[in-house]
Amino acid sequence: MKKIVILISGRGTNMEAVVRAAAREGWPAEVRAVVSNRPDAAGLGFAAANDIETAVVDHRQYADRAAFDRALAAAIDQFAPDLVVLAGFMRVLTDGFVNHYAGRMLNIHPSLLPCFPGLRTHQQALDAGVRVHGASVHFVTPTLDHGPVVAQAAVPVMAGDDAAALAKRVLAAEHVIYPRAVRWFVEGRLAIDGERVVLTPPEPQWLFADIAGEGV
Repeated sequence: MKKIVILISGRGTNMEAVVRAAAREGWPAEVRAVVSNRPDAAGLGFAAANDIETAVVDHRQYADRAAFDRALAAAIDQFAPDLVVLAGFMRVLTDGFVNHYAGRMLNIHPSLLPCFPGLRTHQQALDAGVRVHGASVHFVTPTLDHGPVVAQAAVPVMAGDDAAALAKRVLAAEHVIYPRAVRWFVEGRLAIDGERVVLTPPEPQWLFADIAGEGV
C-alpha cells in the first residue's frame, strides 16, 4: 500500500480529484495527509471532512525559503510518503528539497510543457496565438516547471476565450490526467529514463479533451 502526501495552497481541486479517484477505483494507495503553506486554504476542509490528516506549515513564519523547506520536509516525512503530489502548491522549492524527493514528487502545470512555464500560462497561450493549450503532469526537478513528463492533456483555444475561460477548460482536463498519472505511479508502472518517462505496460500518455475535460 503506497502512501501519498498532497501539498496545496488553495482550493485543492486537483487534490480532491486524486482523493476521489483513489477511493472510487480502489488504488493500492492511501492519501496519508494534506499539507498546506496557508492556514486558510479551502482544501484543508475537504481533507478533514474525508478523514485525511492535515498539517499547515505557514511560509510566512520562516526567515527564508530554505528554512521553510526544511520545516515542510519534516512535516511531510513524518508520514513516510512514497509519493509527494503538488496540487496547486504555490511555492518555489529549493534544490535541496526537490532532490530529497527525487523520483517521487509529481506536479501538474497548466500548459503543454515545455511551452509557457511559470505563471499566467493561459494569458501566455492567448498572447502567443496558439490553437491548442493544455496541462502536463511531470516529475519535479530543480529546474522550475521542467522534469520528465508523465502525461499531457490538450484542449482547444476557442474564439473569444479570455484567460478565465481557458483556465476553466484546462482545469477540467487536469482533473482527468492527474489522478491517472498518480495511479500509474502507485501501481509501479512509471520509470524515468533520462528525460523521458516509460509507462509499463504502455497506454496513451496524451489525452485530447473536450471542454468538459472528458477524453474523446
